[in-house]
Amino acid sequence: MTDMPTTSRFALPLLAVAQAQKEVTHNEALTRLDALIHPAIEAGPLAVPPSDPVNGQCWIVGAAPTGAWADQENALALWTAGGWRFVPPREGMSVTRLTDRVQLHFEAGAWIAPGVIEPPAGGSTIDSEARSAISTLILHLAAQGLLISG
Repeated sequence: MTDMPTTSRFALPLLAVAQAQKEVTHNEALTRLDALIHPAIEAGPLAVPPSDPVNGQCWIVGAAPTGAWADQENALALWTAGGWRFVPPREGMSVTRLTDRVQLHFEAGAWIAPGVIEPPAGGSTIDSEARSAISTLILHLAAQGLLISG
């Protein structure tokens, strides 16, 4: 899809005046939108493409990508019947990683995972009820993908 007009945010292909085979451009845009509407990735960031992807599966391309992912660092890689499609990330974009349900955010040119929070420990005065409540809160936030429990 070279030399085609595209949208400014995600480079979705636009139809051109008097364009032949408009369905090709339209279908390409729908394929990308299908991955972007509710972005969920199988895993990532990864440098090596998976060997046996299934149509509709998505990954985050990691640093120093190889093979079919070469030169696509940080992009969302979507496998389709027509091969790999890549969508460059935008600042503030969020995706859910399906392997662990963690929310990754694209900030300052990198995919960022939430921080790790350890349950309370130590101290000279131990309040077991407060520690239990804090530990439960950490577990619930981790279950929502908002942080990673230690």
